[in-house]
Amino acid sequence: MLCCDEKSQVQALDRTQPGLPLKKGRAATMTHDYKRNGTTTLFAALNVLDGQVIAQCQQRHRHTEWLKFLRKIDRETPKDKTLHLIADNYATHKHPAVQDWLAKHPRFNMHFTPTSASWLNMVERFFRDITTERLRRGVFTSVPELVDAINEYIAHHNTNPKPFIWTKSARDILQKVIRANRRLS
Repeated sequence: MLCCDEKSQVQALDRTQPGLPLKKGRAATMTHDYKRNGTTTLFAALNVLDGQVIAQCQQRHRHTEWLKFLRKIDRETPKDKTLHLIADNYATHKHPAVQDWLAKHPRFNMHFTPTSASWLNMVERFFRDITTERLRRGVFTSVPELVDAINEYIAHHNTNPKPFIWTKSARDILQKVIRANRRLS
């Protein structure tokens, strides 16, 4: 089972601009002084059994890029394995061209999380980790530099991957969802 999603608008930020206040021992404070140097979209598929990540950075996050990523997953996974992909309900994942490709690749089985339930997709946990451990405090003067940093992080992660494990029981999680829905209604 692979939990898949994209993290769009990952910014190559240069926080070393003159006049940017720095705090000792901490990352630069975000002010109007930082310089945006472009963005990338990180597509990732987290194997829930072993924690391995298949990833690809692309300029945009349309259905054409999603198809490129599906082809990468197809190349990098054993051909004899049936694949169950968990994804959100983003229109890109359900585009007619994607549906046509999936019909020709029956080993791919798509499962969609409910709307407003992205936390159910474990790849979001990986996105949190890469953001806090590498991207948030990084200085990237170009998109290629940012993509290199992302690829290095993923390669390092994949040298000793560990699956993410829920610490709450399904019952506790469902009760929390029910309480949240009541408050929102």
